[in-house]
Amino acid sequence: MDLSPPQLGRALVVIVDDRSAQLSTHESNGPLVAELLGEAGFHVDATVAVAADPVEIRNALNTAVIGGVDLVVTVGGTGVSPRDVTPDATSGVLDRVVPGVAEALRSSGLAAGAVDAGLSRGLCGVSGSTLVVNLASSRAAVRDGMATLTPLVTYVIEELSGLDEA
Repeated sequence: MDLSPPQLGRALVVIVDDRSAQLSTHESNGPLVAELLGEAGFHVDATVAVAADPVEIRNALNTAVIGGVDLVVTVGGTGVSPRDVTPDATSGVLDRVVPGVAEALRSSGLAAGAVDAGLSRGLCGVSGSTLVVNLASSRAAVRDGMATLTPLVTYVIEELSGLDEA
């Protein structure tokens, strides 16, 4: 008897960090996000690290969308410093913004004490049939964000795939 969760689809994790050239994905929160996505029922295609550069971020997101993943979770670069460009790069890729998910991530993150999540400029939206979500980079923001995100993502992906039409 198979006790694994049902497969919700394919996911990609994108770590945004200025140190990406030297950053091992094992030094980031990428493995944690991948593990939590796996527990939620996603097949994680990869975890990739990119520099905090709008072009690199857009390229990673566009590659994921073209590759047909159902969900892309970015980690990092959502704050207010000049190098925090993930939301700006993400906005250029999205067809539609889903503000309620980003608001839920900020609200729950702040309530859980993850200040970076509460102050995040992170976006959530749809590009083609791919849901793209920006998470703040602290471990607390990632843990809380994934707990908040999982039921919301499940619903959105079902809608995008037409599974809610019966």
